[in-house]
Amino acid sequence: MKHSKTAFLILIAIMGLSNMVQAQDWAALGHFKEANQNVVPPSEDEDRVVFMGNSITIGWLNSRPGFFQGKPYINRGISGQTTPQMLLRFRQDVIDLQPKVVVILAGTNDIAGNTGPMTLEQIMDNMQSMAELAHQNNIKVVLSSVLPAFDYPWRPGLKPNEKIPALNKMIQEYAKANGHIYLDYFSEMVDDRNGLPKKYAEDEVHPTVEGYKVMEPMVEEAIAKVLK
Repeated sequence: MKHSKTAFLILIAIMGLSNMVQAQDWAALGHFKEANQNVVPPSEDEDRVVFMGNSITIGWLNSRPGFFQGKPYINRGISGQTTPQMLLRFRQDVIDLQPKVVVILAGTNDIAGNTGPMTLEQIMDNMQSMAELAHQNNIKVVLSSVLPAFDYPWRPGLKPNEKIPALNKMIQEYAKANGHIYLDYFSEMVDDRNGLPKKYAEDEVHPTVEGYKVMEPMVEEAIAKVLK
């Protein structure tokens, strides 16, 4: 009887651990699973573009759905994500969708420490890995600057107004050295505090419709350039 009880407790523990592991989809690999299954292969002349990013990317689709409608654009932004999470899901959410171009907009949540402390070098390592994966699969790369942020409302005091310009310099240098397009939102949208003015983002981090209106012609120009 004692052995049966012990075995039962072990079974319960294993089941609990299994459920916990299943619940820890850290990179949100299941987030776009169904949507990805419904994506058909691109036609021969289709200039498919995948937008990979965080809340700023998915917020773009939510705030400005008309920008994406009728175009071969696929949005794969997940709110709150950092570059290691994006790197883990890069194959299924970008490569497997067979785009000609990927637009990567990432890094601000890493600086905010959303998934733990990250150095600028570690952020850059992950961005380079995504770019290398894309290049190996014949996908053109647009590396976006991180948008300005004077401070993070949810994690104040981390000095993103100093760290973001430093990271953007690293992204720009890497893009130039490796034949990628650098998309400089930062210079177009920054204020005199190295922040994002309220006309472009009420919380000074996530763009408003007006902020996205500034970004749209810039990204389309970058896509056209990289496709040439």
